Amino acid sequence: MIMNIHSLKPYFPWITLVILVLIVGAINPAFLNPNSLISLVADIVPLFIMALGMTFAIYIGGIDLSVQQIANFVTVVATVYLLPLGILVAVLCVLIGFTFGAISGWITTKQYVPSFVATLAMGFIALSFAKFLSGERALSMNAESRDATFGWIFDTTLGVPNELVIGAIVLIIVWFLQTRTTFGRALKAVGSGELAAVASGINVDQIKILAFAISGATAAIAGLMFSVKLSGGDANLANGFLILAIVAVLVGGTPLTGGVGGVINTLAGTLIVVVIRSAMIYLDINATMQQMVFGIILIVAIALTIDRSKIRIVK
Repeated sequence: MIMNIHSLKPYFPWITLVILVLIVGAINPAFLNPNSLISLVADIVPLFIMALGMTFAIYIGGIDLSVQQIANFVTVVATVYLLPLGILVAVLCVLIGFTFGAISGWITTKQYVPSFVATLAMGFIALSFAKFLSGERALSMNAESRDATFGWIFDTTLGVPNELVIGAIVLIIVWFLQTRTTFGRALKAVGSGELAAVASGINVDQIKILAFAISGATAAIAGLMFSVKLSGGDANLANGFLILAIVAVLVGGTPLTGGVGGVINTLAGTLIVVVIRSAMIYLDINATMQQMVFGIILIVAIALTIDRSKIRIVK
């Protein structure tokens, strides 16, 4: 029986997702309408993309607390520079996210600053840049330039919203990096045991820096999508998404201790977050209470997924 439960553990997030969908569907049958489900999932693609990058940071046993502020900064950058740069503003945004993430990784690996401190500090720096560039006010994107450059995001391909297509493409790319490359194998080695990875000749610092850089880049993609979707930029536009991204990764089965899980797990975790969030909206639970609920879920997810064998208790 124990062996059977253990063998089912990798599927727990998907089993949980199915159970939650059935419960919410029973509460509100309209939730199971295919068109409603597609619209609901398309709406959370930016969160999903942010969580995918966060997975890399957590997979190696770290965490990236800068993603929300990087996304906020990028919404301002995209709004300010869309008109002069056109489609190249997307390249600029991703480069900004990649750079912020790489710097976080460098501070963590070369200066021996814990990742939660390094990324939190970089998040504050990104927030300061966002406030400076925006003049501490909400900015509106040039509507004509937005529609001409990024209007395709809101179209459909063979009946599928392009937002879902973008999310699927990013998922395939990060899945390939994690499972089909030397970098992915090194990620797993670092997450499973950093000292063993060093002993096997892996450049651990390089792997960590790249993992955080990818996290920053995906946060930038999420920020760009936020900006285009809401047609503007603001230093607070993506607020509230940090805890949701972390919850999505952890409930998907990628623990803070790293080494197991991955981006496919994060897909399940993000869908679980969406279903829970939808249930709370149907039950008319206000935004403040929703944050409390996700805080509780975060604590439970950490307690259930963390690998205690990696934690040494010194008495």
